Amino acid sequence: MSVSVPLERLQQAAAEYDGGYLVTVGEDSRPHAVYVAPVWEEGALVAEIGTRSAANATLHPEVALVYPPRVLGGYSLIMDGTATVAPGDGKRGVRVVPTKAMLHRPATAPDPARACADDCVPILGGRAER
Repeated sequence: MSVSVPLERLQQAAAEYDGGYLVTVGEDSRPHAVYVAPVWEEGALVAEIGTRSAANATLHPEVALVYPPRVLGGYSLIMDGTATVAPGDGKRGVRVVPTKAMLHRPATAPDPARACADDCVPILGGRAER
């Protein structure tokens, strides 16, 4: 079953988290994760980042934002997006336009009839297998 959800729902879901981890990939193909507390600006998430994250996002603009669950057994919010990096007042900023987002947590009892053994709720650009 496909679930089409507007960007507003993603913004509401993200507002329930204090911050998350921006995951970029370096020239050596190794992942690099840093904590960020992004804010929404015109349909994108914007945050300050360091030199390494900026270099990675410039080289490989496909990034992920991972918000850990706020409570044990709760959902993580996982977003894929396209990043652009801009220099600021002595700092670097990243702007991430979400392309896909999902609430995710391990299923308590996996359903063998589902393609995914976890408890996933697509928010943006995803499909729910039911």
